[in-house]
Amino acid sequence: MKKLIYQLEETIIGLLLVSTTLLVFIEVVLRFFFDTGLLWAQELTLNLCAWMVLFGASWGVRVGAHIGVDAFIKVLPSHWQRRLTLLAVGLCLLYCGFYFYGAWVYLTKLKMIGIEMEDLPILRWQAMSILPIGLALLFFRFFGVGVMVWRGQMQGFALADEARESMHLIDNDPNQKV
Repeated sequence: MKKLIYQLEETIIGLLLVSTTLLVFIEVVLRFFFDTGLLWAQELTLNLCAWMVLFGASWGVRVGAHIGVDAFIKVLPSHWQRRLTLLAVGLCLLYCGFYFYGAWVYLTKLKMIGIEMEDLPILRWQAMSILPIGLALLFFRFFGVGVMVWRGQMQGFALADEARESMHLIDNDPNQKV
């Protein structure tokens, strides 16, 4: 079940990325070669990007793709690393909770008012429903990180370490002088 959810999440992100890219490409071709365009393309592109960013943020926490500055944390003893990571996770959960609440209030008011998108025949609250969905996903990802750190199964956020990952470039460069 977990693998199916992961595949579904990655498929949705991939479809959003492909859709956004194709839409922008078609819009550029129409504007530059045919001196016309799609009235609704910009609004749809912005909404597709918003969906992609919020799904992508959750995916990034799951796979450890976010970049972090943890040089200070790594020099501390492991029990302090764990405590500060749990504090950071708690703050992330608090942020997601506040943002989720604000998004929920906003969408409730939009639904009550019934405003449509400017260029698309879609209700605005439906297009922006990714706000609570994405924040709920992000909340559960951070909660999972917190549980793993609490249990000692994970040391920190498992952030991407670009400095370490790029060190192979120096090793492969014959002209590099150290």
